[in-house]
Amino acid sequence: MVHVIATIKVQPGMRDEWLDQFRAIVPSVQAEAGCIAYGPTISAATDLEMQNNLDGDTVVVVEQWESVKHLKAHLEAPHMEAFFDATADLTAAIDLVVTEPA
Repeated sequence: MVHVIATIKVQPGMRDEWLDQFRAIVPSVQAEAGCIAYGPTISAATDLEMQNNLDGDTVVVVEQWESVKHLKAHLEAPHMEAFFDATADLTAAIDLVVTEPA
């Protein structure tokens, strides 16, 4: 199993529009072979001193896949290619971290 933390920096003020596009593909992604978990997150309001809050233009997508092979297939899926095309002008940067259980 692999865990994916994708931190997406969207263009200023465009987070809601980016999230609307993203939420539209979530059911298709969750139906993909090997998808264990997949969803967008934003900073939670807490009083935790250790918390590093994200700014209002950042989304973190938390994913779990059965294997790197499944993750690669996901990234090449037609609905993902369409999503990347549709959000190209909304997305400023993507940082991908892939980990595995220790």
